[in-house]
Amino acid sequence: MTTMTFIYLIAGITLLVMGAEVLVRGAARLAAQLGISPLVIGLTVVAFGTSAPETAVSVQAAFEGSGDLAIGNVVGSNIANVLLILGITALVAPLLVSRQLIRQDVPIMIGASLLTYALAFDGGLSKIDGAVLFACVVGYTAFLIYQSRKEGKQADDEFDDEFGLKEANRPYAWAHHLLLITVGLVLLVLGSNWLVEGATTLARALGISELVIGLTVVAIGTSLPELATSVIAAIKGQRDIAVGNIVGSNIFNLLCVLGLSSLVSPLPINVSANALAFDFPVMIAVAIACLPIFFAGYCINRWEGLLFLAYYVAYTAYLVTSTTGQAFATTLSHAMLGYVLPLTAVSLVVIASRAWRKQRN
Repeated sequence: MTTMTFIYLIAGITLLVMGAEVLVRGAARLAAQLGISPLVIGLTVVAFGTSAPETAVSVQAAFEGSGDLAIGNVVGSNIANVLLILGITALVAPLLVSRQLIRQDVPIMIGASLLTYALAFDGGLSKIDGAVLFACVVGYTAFLIYQSRKEGKQADDEFDDEFGLKEANRPYAWAHHLLLITVGLVLLVLGSNWLVEGATTLARALGISELVIGLTVVAIGTSLPELATSVIAAIKGQRDIAVGNIVGSNIFNLLCVLGLSSLVSPLPINVSANALAFDFPVMIAVAIACLPIFFAGYCINRWEGLLFLAYYVAYTAYLVTSTTGQAFATTLSHAMLGYVLPLTAVSLVVIASRAWRKQRN
């Protein structure tokens, strides 16, 4: 392992963040000219744009035969998006949750998680599996755009400050937006190449599996755009968009990123037994946990954000210690499965039931 490995990692993450920022800005401005509402922009353009690093890295990894890295990147990013990013964002400011997210998009996120798990349960994702996933994201996006335009063309002021939508009427503004999108895509492709190179080299040098590297280093690195976007949205009071960005990103990661990765991979993407036994169930549990937390008052409070963060620390600690073979991983696993998770599940059910009774009264 040389200094160049870390240079590739840092440079790759930096280019991914820069590319996602430029891509999101150009794509959001262009979408605004089409009369798409801010919430739908958050669920589609912003969410898909901030997931572009995951797309670039996973597709590149799958094309080069590093299936574990592609799977780990998506699953790890989805876990990090909810536990790490929503946790940090909720600590910055309590987050408002749209009723549409609870009634429609969070259930879709849970359904996408279960569908991906079912397709991968045989130990691999084939081109047919990839086509099914990609067809689902196309249908989901078309439905959101149709739903938004049916409800009316709204250009809410809350999005103007973030993306400069008032500039959309300038002559040839669309050309400028397309240029931003192109530059963003170029930076993403270059950054993904460097990040995959650095991550695979690091994994081999440390004797750590590509799956764990994908679940941790690569997942956090490619989730930085979501973190930046959600935190900035929360600070500026655009808290509905902050949550929509995360939910939309998770849906996009599963359906589009893994769909495209499976389609371009020369062979079916291998899904390891460890991922099926532990990481996929954790991802599904995290998605399901969003429902009662979001439903309770239609808000994510600071203490719930702190709970998310604590779980992410425990999850990461388990991954690291289990890889190094330390006995602490077994103790942590027993504590989480035997005490912490059941207690949290009961607490979430109680919170959700109280919120439901309160709404009925």
